[in-house]
Amino acid sequence: MSERSGSDLPLSGGLKENEFPALEIRHISFKHIIVALLLSVLFFLLFCFVSLHGYIAWVLSNPTVAPLYSNPKLSKSLDYEDIAFPAADGSRIMQGWYIPAADSDKTIVFSHGYGANREETWIPMYDLAHYAHQLNFNVLMFDYGFAAKNSKEVATGGKKEAPQLLGAIQFAKQRGSQEIIVWGFSMGAGTALQAALTSKDIDGMILDSTFLLEPDTMYHNIRQHIDLPRHPSLEIIGMLLPVLNGTSLRQIPYPEVKSEDYPFPIYFIHGTEDEKAPYPIAERLAANQTNPASGVWIVKGSHHELIFREHPKEYLRIVSTFLSQVGQLQDEERTSSQTTSGNKD
Repeated sequence: MSERSGSDLPLSGGLKENEFPALEIRHISFKHIIVALLLSVLFFLLFCFVSLHGYIAWVLSNPTVAPLYSNPKLSKSLDYEDIAFPAADGSRIMQGWYIPAADSDKTIVFSHGYGANREETWIPMYDLAHYAHQLNFNVLMFDYGFAAKNSKEVATGGKKEAPQLLGAIQFAKQRGSQEIIVWGFSMGAGTALQAALTSKDIDGMILDSTFLLEPDTMYHNIRQHIDLPRHPSLEIIGMLLPVLNGTSLRQIPYPEVKSEDYPFPIYFIHGTEDEKAPYPIAERLAANQTNPASGVWIVKGSHHELIFREHPKEYLRIVSTFLSQVGQLQDEERTSSQTTSGNKD
């Protein structure tokens, strides 16, 4: 019988020792897979969260605007001119309508809101243009860049729109206007306040449902559609807006607007049920004004840009009274200027 050496004998302990590394490897690999899957899910959710904010920023910058469906002649039998004029900064050519009044040196420039064009049908703008014309005002209606039929631009909350409004004011002045009133709605009202920080050619403003782009109002509007946390949503959208429309919230002079006492009369009109621009902003802006002709009408139960529809007679009465007061102030200034000039001679 042959003998086997100790080294030739099969040892059961050796087999078990070979099994443990395999089990450990399988255990480690399974753990790595779980970690990788969890990280993948986390990064996917993070990507979706950021992408959602990117989509919101893109929608804010690119409002859907309906095409023009009529004109002053068809709607109100008003003779008008198709006009084109440069924005004050020369960045683009603006398109609009000019409705002349007989022997008038007074002009009302309409400043339409976000997501609308010069017609802003839900106000309705043609009715107000007709009323202004009856008061012997020339009327200027134009489209902001984000509402333009050709060469459409992104909406910027006033950064690009303010020079465009100033271009309209310069056009009115070139046509001989001595008294220029800006009648703004929603973001068009907020844009008017921004434009007025740098203009001396505005004699008065009527601001309906003033929307001023700032973090509070932006978040308020986002919450109307989707329940997102204030932070970090504002920070993410704030980072994405410059990428999508070239404008940072820091470029909107809302702190200056909210503290400015403008040198001309302003009448604020706002509804308590405004879901887009809470009415306390109008109260705060009105409280800053010291011009005796300035005022504010907070309308209980009224909605964003629908106050004229909901209270037409009172709306037009207030507007007419305000325009009359502005006209009296202009007459007094002209008389005072002529008297001063005569004394110097």
